[in-house]
Amino acid sequence: MEAKEFAARYGPWALVAGASEGTGAEFARQLAGAGLNLMLVARREAPLEALADALRDAHGIACVTASIDLAREDAADALMTLAAERETGLLVLNAGADPNGALFLDRPLDNWNLLAARNVMTTMQALYRFAGPMRARGRGGLLVVGSGACYGGLPGIGVYAASKAFDLVLCEALWAELEPYGVDVLSYVIGRTDTPAHRELMAARGMAMPEGLADPASVARIGLERLPHGPVCNWGEADDVAGMSATSAAQRRERIRHVAAMSAAYAGAVR
Repeated sequence: MEAKEFAARYGPWALVAGASEGTGAEFARQLAGAGLNLMLVARREAPLEALADALRDAHGIACVTASIDLAREDAADALMTLAAERETGLLVLNAGADPNGALFLDRPLDNWNLLAARNVMTTMQALYRFAGPMRARGRGGLLVVGSGACYGGLPGIGVYAASKAFDLVLCEALWAELEPYGVDVLSYVIGRTDTPAHRELMAARGMAMPEGLADPASVARIGLERLPHGPVCNWGEADDVAGMSATSAAQRRERIRHVAAMSAAYAGAVR
């Protein structure tokens, strides 16, 4: 998609949560290159401001920042306050890594409450708040960065995997609901990526960084390219290939279309 078409479809403003480093910062750079104005959100203000300054200078866009902890109960409210006077055509929810690296019972329950609040409640609330105006305008995009952990429970990341499974299923349903209104939805299921957060986690575990990690710039580029073709994109796999999961992205799409058609027929029959 050409930059002008992309901006018309997803502009004039994009909000990127988790934008201070890694994949989130790459999303911001590539969106700025497409001419979108940006709202950048993360907990740490200093790297956000540095990125915003660089993007303003390089691309001549408007760029604002906000330090928001997405585990807060009012995080979605804070995102809406930031976007209140700005027409948001694209929401990228990129935050949500698991900083624990521990078995379920080896961390306090509060740790898991915070993780679930960020990855489940804030994600759901933000999608609800931003999707409404997009549906009314008849255009827009919602992109939630997930993880291959969503396809099965794994020891040591059980809550994280469960939260990403929630995000995946919600995005699939929203894709079917919002497609008739011109709003694109993508659950972007990525694998191990060479980000500062991943490096910190591996260091905390005393483990060396594995080879073959995905490059954040490539991850962001593919995610934005696949946004119009939701509801799922599995990083590193063709649309019709099943690798991370027993079903490919194409198979999941067709299943949802089939279920949606059955639901519509049932609703019509009941009426």
